[in-house]
Amino acid sequence: MSVTLRRPTADEYAAWSGLEREGYISEIVASGGLTRAAAEEQARREDAEILPNGLDSPGQLIFRLEAAGQPVGWLWLSLQHPYGDPGVGFIYNIVVDEPFRGRGYGREAMQLAEQEAKHNGLHALALNVFGHNRVARDLYLSLGYRETSVRMRKEF
Repeated sequence: MSVTLRRPTADEYAAWSGLEREGYISEIVASGGLTRAAAEEQARREDAEILPNGLDSPGQLIFRLEAAGQPVGWLWLSLQHPYGDPGVGFIYNIVVDEPFRGRGYGREAMQLAEQEAKHNGLHALALNVFGHNRVARDLYLSLGYRETSVRMRKEF
């Protein structure tokens, strides 16, 4: 595999956490789920709950994706499912930086996430993907993930 995982530095984490939160807020708003203000509040609340100690939060594995020694993205893997499903981890975020997309790094990172989950005694991984993110949905389906629920909404 050409992608490797490494623990980020404190400075990298600090920069990532702000970008990750902003990206999450933007995705919530784009999905039509919440107003920007409500999405910001939700993101702040979830960060405080899930990452109380930042990079050192128990059960949260945050990795820098690298290819040929160059940072190309991020992976956030939780060893606990947010709804308490025993033995099931949760991918909160995977992102390949824009200049490196389309090279198979996302696929490799997902396979590394599975290896990491198995190494930590998990038997399954789950994730959420916003409906408008067709590229990600297609990737997950091609890797054997199946849809377990679909939320829908109609504006009028």
